Amino acid sequence: MTQIRECACGQATVRDEAALWFVRLQEPAIAAEERQRFDAWLAQHDAHRDEFQLLQSLWAATDLVPKERLQALCATPVASLKRRPLLRYAVAASVLAAALGLGLFSGLGRSGIYSAEFATALGERRHVALPDGSQVDLNSRSRLLVRFERGQRSVELSEGEAMFSVEHDSSRPFVVAAGPGKVTVTGTRFDVRRDATQTRVAVEQGTVKVQGREAADGEFVSLTAGLGTAVDARGRVAAAYAVDSQALTAWRSGKLVFNNASLSDVAAEVSRYRQQPLRVGNEAVGRLRLTSVFKADDTDALLKALPSILPVAVKTHADGSQEIIAR
Repeated sequence: MTQIRECACGQATVRDEAALWFVRLQEPAIAAEERQRFDAWLAQHDAHRDEFQLLQSLWAATDLVPKERLQALCATPVASLKRRPLLRYAVAASVLAAALGLGLFSGLGRSGIYSAEFATALGERRHVALPDGSQVDLNSRSRLLVRFERGQRSVELSEGEAMFSVEHDSSRPFVVAAGPGKVTVTGTRFDVRRDATQTRVAVEQGTVKVQGREAADGEFVSLTAGLGTAVDARGRVAAAYAVDSQALTAWRSGKLVFNNASLSDVAAEVSRYRQQPLRVGNEAVGRLRLTSVFKADDTDALLKALPSILPVAVKTHADGSQEIIAR
């Protein structure tokens, strides 16, 4: 059994630690205490998580590289890495190769499977680079599960919102499951948001196929750039409609853009960036419309401004939640 020891006096680098944990987690059984130690190490610093995810990506990539080429890559002199930034990760690859030589992987990688989980906390945004070259931006309070296999790239958005920039690969469709709906593409750029009652999809570039999660293959709505749709809780997909994709994805730059939005929708959006939910007092208040731009990390400013824009007031309850009421 591979043992993970605490690093002393800075003798082991973060990359070395990540490689040791990577090897340890491939064993058929791992004690709960050991898993807790790994989780604690992962949470200590962003660099720990980044290096571990890098090793996952590297290992997934090795299945696509001829053995001779991989061995040459791992043997790349450190001096040359300065001239070729893309090869600087060969240092980590060489750590994996050494572990493989010691027989520690026990068949790992034969299936060519890559899996990972990414999440964001309240008010956090995160950029993720996947091993196939695809990019994902996660909005506040989002969770993403990724699993790549030879014939398909599968992703599940279990909560929140994500912007996908998918690397084209006609042999491996990229499928995003989100609540009652799923999106299938081979290469494009689109946004998926999972709410309590629906899943919303908006396309910025390319073409995507949207369908209910349990729908037959021929039952789908096709979207191109500038179009969107929504999948309700029963898996029914709405007809395509025009969307302002730049406004919908303004969260990536820390902005909340409302263009004639109902206060009900405004409250739902703002709640994603606050500890306590923001509610509207009644349907009449919820139907009021708002057009404005605010900072996602300063929703207090939005609440202070609302009474000067619309005939409303903001009431704070004992539990800290707030409510927009008629003035």
